[in-house]
Amino acid sequence: MSKVYPGRNIEFNPESRVVFTSCSLKLTGMADESLFDFLHMEIVSHIYKEQQSSKGEMDNKDRAVCVSVLESMGFRVGQGLIERLTRDSASFKDELDVMKFVCKDFWTKVFRRQVDNLRTNHQGTYVLQDNKFSLLTQLSSGKQYLDQAPKYLAFSCGVVRGALSNLGLDSVVTAEVSVMPSCKFQVVIQKL
Repeated sequence: MSKVYPGRNIEFNPESRVVFTSCSLKLTGMADESLFDFLHMEIVSHIYKEQQSSKGEMDNKDRAVCVSVLESMGFRVGQGLIERLTRDSASFKDELDVMKFVCKDFWTKVFRRQVDNLRTNHQGTYVLQDNKFSLLTQLSSGKQYLDQAPKYLAFSCGVVRGALSNLGLDSVVTAEVSVMPSCKFQVVIQKL
């Protein structure tokens, strides 16, 4: 049973422990950044716990389902964010121009800093290097959590893929971590 808090536009469902709000949030300050980081970690944790509770032990197929759910959520978020950011922008002249926008303006709005390095083979493959990826900085810098990093990157891959999709570029986005909190996102543009 949901409990509604009148006048506050908040609904709390204790069974799923999810809070719904009809107000729009603007991330502006340090507290908001921490709130987003915490919310992201809780969403990842919730998705994995839901999958594990229905099966007990998780195998690779279960992990793939979790990654797919997180990536899909990120895709929709990326679509919405890029719509807002490009509302008053001129159109982009080419694929590289789109990627530069994603690495500078979009990345700054979403992850609070620009990409450290953008590389391309000029054949539709781009590598975005972020040496202090914000969603990994909350995890330890040691190698002990390196195997946990991929599940915290699925949402971000979806965000990037969703943004590119709304800009007219179908893509496959993957991420890899070799040293925390540094991360490389590989974007492969799908040619039709």
